[in-house]
Amino acid sequence: MPPPVYAGPVERTWYYTFRVICGLIFFFLITPILVIMPLSFNTVPFFTFTPEMLALDPDAFSLRWYNDFFTNANWQGAVKNSFIIAFFSTILATVLGTVAALGLSRAVMPYKTLIMAILISPMIVPLIISAAGMYFFYSKIGLASTHLGIILAHTALGTPFVVITVTATLVGFDHSLTRAAASLGSTPVRTFFKVVVPLILPGVISGALFAFITSFDEVVVVLFVASFEQRTIPWQMFSGIRENISPTILAVATMLVVVSVMLLSVLELLRRRNERLRGMSPG
Repeated sequence: MPPPVYAGPVERTWYYTFRVICGLIFFFLITPILVIMPLSFNTVPFFTFTPEMLALDPDAFSLRWYNDFFTNANWQGAVKNSFIIAFFSTILATVLGTVAALGLSRAVMPYKTLIMAILISPMIVPLIISAAGMYFFYSKIGLASTHLGIILAHTALGTPFVVITVTATLVGFDHSLTRAAASLGSTPVRTFFKVVVPLILPGVISGALFAFITSFDEVVVVLFVASFEQRTIPWQMFSGIRENISPTILAVATMLVVVSVMLLSVLELLRRRNERLRGMSPG
């Protein structure tokens, strides 16, 4: 899109300069991610481009490391644990975060600012501090090195995302709809599921996806609280870098990037749908 016809020389210069700067920033952020993708198809066990790869020799590329991922018992155990932990922690975080957001959206809720600050504190406090605290606490109550302990830890990390997204959705919520439902004889429970939930569902799903991604990608808390039986994909990757460097890590990273892009695309579609429901044109 060209600059407006009434723009002067300075405005036109800044118009194109700004886009060049944005392009350079995007290139700086995305290049490290793009580099690992072709490396995951390397035939040799090195984190480097071979002369044959640079020459685009077909024999220099293979699915060797992807095959290793799908046939290695350690990796498959990590995948199973990651999905189990992320699934249950997402459900808990979504329920708790949604209930908290509904409470914070009420005008009569006291100390809303303080409660909101406490709820989102896991996003602010450095993970190393949270992980150390969870380790000492879980060790005393017998939850360390258990799946339940990891699920609860990831629930605490994912709940703030649900609270923020659902609270943002409730900002434009028309409470006259709930009053109208009540005046027509609807019970509070029926009003919640038939009126409130459909309108805030995009925000709830967005928060759930953020909670799932947070749990699926988290490694610091897992290193403190989990044992080998609860190993996840990020922990397996971290251990592989320290103990046995293998391009299988790059293959896993490539698949995680693809999954993350898919989830973020879903989030964007939900955001646009939410704006349409609220009478706003998607931007």
